[in-house]
Amino acid sequence: MDAEAGVTGGPKLLPRQHYRNLLLLAYQSFGVVYGDLSTSPLYVYKSAFSGRLRQYQDEQTVFGVLSLIFWTFTLVPVLKYVIIVLSSDDNGEGGPFALYSLLCRHAKLSLLPNQQTADEELSTYYRNGFSPCHGFLPWVRRFVEKHKKARTVLLLIVLCVASMVICNGILTPAISGSVVLLSCIVLVGLFALQHRGTQKVAFMFAPIVIIWLFCIGGIGLFNIIHWNPRIYQALSPYYIVKLFRTTGRDGWIALGGILLSVTGCEAMFADLGLFTSASVRLAFILIIYPCLILQYMGQAAFLSKNIFDMPTGPIFWPVFVVATLAAVVGSQAVISATFSIVKQCHSLGCFPRVKVVHTSRWIYGQIYIPEINWILMVLCVAVTVAFRDITLIGNASGIACITVMFITTFLMALIMIFVWQKNIIFALSFFLLFGSIEVVYLSSSLMKVTQGGWVPLVLAFIFVSVMYIWHYGTRKKYQVDLQNKVSLRYILSLGPSLGIVRVPGIGLIYTELVTGVPSIFKHFTENLPAFHEVLVFLCVKSVPVPYVPPDERYLVGRIGPRVYRMYRCIVRYGYKDVQRDDENFENMLVMSIARFIMMEAEDASSSASYDIANEGRMAVITTTDDYGTPLAVRDLDDQTDSVTTRSSKSDRLRKLQSTYEQESPSVSKRRRVRFELPVEDDMDPQVKDELLALVEAKHTGVTYVMGHPYIKAKKNTPVRKNSSFLKKFAIDVGYSFLRKNCRGPSVTLHIPHISLIEVGLTYQIYGAP
Repeated sequence: MDAEAGVTGGPKLLPRQHYRNLLLLAYQSFGVVYGDLSTSPLYVYKSAFSGRLRQYQDEQTVFGVLSLIFWTFTLVPVLKYVIIVLSSDDNGEGGPFALYSLLCRHAKLSLLPNQQTADEELSTYYRNGFSPCHGFLPWVRRFVEKHKKARTVLLLIVLCVASMVICNGILTPAISGSVVLLSCIVLVGLFALQHRGTQKVAFMFAPIVIIWLFCIGGIGLFNIIHWNPRIYQALSPYYIVKLFRTTGRDGWIALGGILLSVTGCEAMFADLGLFTSASVRLAFILIIYPCLILQYMGQAAFLSKNIFDMPTGPIFWPVFVVATLAAVVGSQAVISATFSIVKQCHSLGCFPRVKVVHTSRWIYGQIYIPEINWILMVLCVAVTVAFRDITLIGNASGIACITVMFITTFLMALIMIFVWQKNIIFALSFFLLFGSIEVVYLSSSLMKVTQGGWVPLVLAFIFVSVMYIWHYGTRKKYQVDLQNKVSLRYILSLGPSLGIVRVPGIGLIYTELVTGVPSIFKHFTENLPAFHEVLVFLCVKSVPVPYVPPDERYLVGRIGPRVYRMYRCIVRYGYKDVQRDDENFENMLVMSIARFIMMEAEDASSSASYDIANEGRMAVITTTDDYGTPLAVRDLDDQTDSVTTRSSKSDRLRKLQSTYEQESPSVSKRRRVRFELPVEDDMDPQVKDELLALVEAKHTGVTYVMGHPYIKAKKNTPVRKNSSFLKKFAIDVGYSFLRKNCRGPSVTLHIPHISLIEVGLTYQIYGAP
């Protein structure tokens, strides 16, 4: 597979290469995107006729059910998803959070507190973002932006659809088989394969789905010709009206089974980041749609002459084997979508920290999350063992599926208003057309809450609670950090030495603040009055875009006058970016600061004396050499490192660090370089001294400083009333529990343990918003 396939912003391909990649991605999509949708014929008719509709055993009822399936399959997957929803991708990315990020960029809807004006200047995604609206659309935007509760409700809606996608990742694999023991064994094997990556799994599973589709398409065509050639008449909507006239409420309740014919179509959008919209459309139009329609018509033709008899014959068992394999493959679509959704939730501050493994060096969207994988496996096996009935699991899956569809319709209506700048009547027409269809199916599915439908509701409530509590606690913690940040006037009053001993090296202080000096620095120096000669306050944050271009990833600014040697660096990632263990991160950071020093020296408008009013100014540092190469880089091996530098570390600590680097593969593979100042006689002496201090500090070593907070809700005070019980519970129990049991920030940020210093802090958070 070509390196740039599936990656937004890749090099332009020649026509032959383009078509080859398009066909290759379309082929892979069968093993990932369409597995669930392709296996729906296994249980649609069985579920539809499992209730009281079974008593209406005549040809007209079968014709009416087929007509419902045909028009539902045509309107929802084809008209809504293939034609409209796939056109609303976020630069090639799909899913509910892609729609949410689009909305956040075109209106100030995000609740994340660390957003900056510089984020709106990202060239690839924010350009034309806040364009003026016409008509009365500005009133809609102002209303949503002004009312925080409206933005909170929107976030909860997005979290709800994300939770239902995760529920589908649990229920769809559980519905794959009818033999409990065999299903459990197959499920364990399926989840054990996930670490191999989506691309390998897709190549393994795609042939099975394609063979299955051609089998059911051919069998469907045979059944039409052999049993009832008149079945094409059922495509008329007249038979839908006739069905409901005859069956009434029983026909309405049976809609929950008919809904299963479109379960899995939401994976076309959720898994879009793994492929392209063109490849997904090509696979659906050419193979998926005709094969499934033929199969549904063939089943109806058979049932119209053999009411509720199971098909038998010499080809039954071969087809059964392929069907079982295809049903297992169908689980891959929702599992991949679950990984993608969790990654997006995590990047946008709505999910506890987890380990994200990128299974492809070139295709950024292909990921594997071990914790989520094994949680899904345990829950899938538990649901399979507990229910032991495909009909009950189908009821649960139907509720999860239709909820995702309905919320996607609602978000798409907002996209039409805020992003596409369409007339609000156009958006309402879209919402009323598809929303009314989905509401009818949703109302029918909710009638089966007691028959297995309660499972996704309970699971979704748990997932939404976890995600919102994490988001709520993260926002409150940031607000406390912002309130307790150290005054810059206080820092300046300490002088260049900051009132402490400045030791050799770089002190890299991780903080979530994008402005100001965090309280962790003051807390550290009060307990240990010594710090490094060069201080870098580093903020690693996510912005609501899929990818941040490398040339716009680093923002660098200065804190205090030049002699203080204090800098701020903000590293920005998109919700699809690879935050991998970058072996060159420290070197890139030093080079970015050096480029900032050169840019500042070239800026004639910058004053010689430090102005406290300009403290928040940040510069975008590109990887190009617009301002020349401030530092020369030379590869350095352990044997050639003959230059000695003074260090604040003891001999024993240096030996431990050397041993750690030898035993840690990720550390030992890091590129070892040495920075050198270029020989330039016309370089400003102050700039040269600052660059020299930076280089010497880097060669001495980098120490990472990070807070280790203890979170609790603040008690009642005379000024502020006590927080409600739920808000206290969310902070003291929910958020604190999640922080203690998720991966630590040092792990997710790939910080070497040998160079890490953690500073304990107590956060007292008000529960009130």
